[in-house]
Amino acid sequence: MPGATRAMTLRSFAADPSQARSVSRSTVRRIVAFAKPYRRQIWLFLALVVVDSLLVVATPLLFQRIIDDGVLTGDRRLVVIIALIIAAIAFGEAALTLAQRWYSARIGEGLIYDLRIRVYSHVQRMPIAFFTRTQTGALVSRLNNDVIGAQRAFTSTLSGVVANVVSLVMVVGTMTVLSPLITLVALSLLPLFLLPAKWVGRRLAGLTREQMELNADLGTGMTERFGVGGALLVKLFGRNDEEQAVFAARAEGVRDLGVRIAMSSRVFFSALTLVAALATALVYGIGGLFAISGSLSVGTLLALAALMSRLYGPLTALSNVRVDVMTALVSFERVFEVLDLEPAIRDRDDARTLPPGAAGIELDHVSFHYPSADEVSLASLESVARTEARSSGNVLDDVSLEVRPGQLVALVGPSGAGKTTITQLVNRLYDVDRGTVRVAGVDVREVSQESLRDVVGHVTQDAHLFHDTIAVNLRYARPEASDEEIWAALRAAQIGALVESLPDGLDTVVGDRGYRLSGG
Repeated sequence: MPGATRAMTLRSFAADPSQARSVSRSTVRRIVAFAKPYRRQIWLFLALVVVDSLLVVATPLLFQRIIDDGVLTGDRRLVVIIALIIAAIAFGEAALTLAQRWYSARIGEGLIYDLRIRVYSHVQRMPIAFFTRTQTGALVSRLNNDVIGAQRAFTSTLSGVVANVVSLVMVVGTMTVLSPLITLVALSLLPLFLLPAKWVGRRLAGLTREQMELNADLGTGMTERFGVGGALLVKLFGRNDEEQAVFAARAEGVRDLGVRIAMSSRVFFSALTLVAALATALVYGIGGLFAISGSLSVGTLLALAALMSRLYGPLTALSNVRVDVMTALVSFERVFEVLDLEPAIRDRDDARTLPPGAAGIELDHVSFHYPSADEVSLASLESVARTEARSSGNVLDDVSLEVRPGQLVALVGPSGAGKTTITQLVNRLYDVDRGTVRVAGVDVREVSQESLRDVVGHVTQDAHLFHDTIAVNLRYARPEASDEEIWAALRAAQIGALVESLPDGLDTVVGDRGYRLSGG
């Protein structure tokens, strides 16, 4: 069974169309537009990176001077001066690194904040149908893990690209001035860096996207089972062993995929390190022969060797940056997938405001079916292979009903007859397919949702309580309610005496979904 569960999970993600496509150019354009508020800080950050990169060639050139003009000539004063300059450069690089880190943190954390606020605000505008389809853990993963992954595009990845490109240009230019032939030999191994980089980047991007989905699925399972309701259900039916087996299968999939990603990265970068070592050996070998023949100074050989480490270092890092860029772009794309979902229920630009007070309710030849999954959600947020092409049939078909102000009406019928659906349509949690729902004689689609909810009260079948105090939960609907009004509501609900008997009274924390209180 664990193996079957794992296979089912992997197949479902692989079949998700959102996982199969490559990262598009439009994603990059959206990222650039999203970064506009930080453009000044980004330019300052990049300026620091460029200055720091320019210092890359300074120390090797000073090595050349200290050997050729200082050590070999016996000029102690010059040796001391150059050594002090090298030390000063080291302090300068340290200061630049700190400044870069400060700007990097400001940009990165600001980006995380903006993305989280944007996604959270957008999700809050989604219709209730979205939440009935979406797995909570998968959605939370988009808000946390993917947002943090997207941050890397503007911190380590961005700085890495700029710093290494500038360093590469400076190093190659300096080496060419010192010895064009040795530079050509060193660059002859360059194709061994470039050819595998594209293949590895594409492969790791696909593996990373799959890893994100598997981690989201793992988190969803924990969210459902670690909640009080889920944990109670598992214990009542004695499903502990089965749940452990399912979790182990999911964790096994995450583990195996993590090993594949780690090995793909390590084999690639080990090969790059080997090529860099071979290139350095060539420089020492050819440069050493030139030095023996007198066509190359010892200081120049030392400078070339030092520059070699600064040549293949940026090349290796740039190859790594491709992997990081693809990972960051995948994270951005997953965040944009959520932002691209259109809220099905919106206020009109000219929406009216319902006046407070008692109001009648009317359903005029209403027909309604619940929206299909592809209208309100993503397959990757439902942890299924693909969203359903069609929704179920009509729940309501040509229903008419009128409830006058002050009238008490009971809707009676079997489960699935549409009783709850009618209350949701009155509150405009869904829009009807045909017909009209009116409150106070006004089509609910023509009024603002805020004013509609102020007029229409809705008591759900499963009352939800936040993990907070009694007072905070009761003030959720009316934040301005006084303690006296809260106590009046408690007494009207016949639980005033119970709350008064609690040591902390209104400040009592009710626990997750209110499980610390009486079940009644």
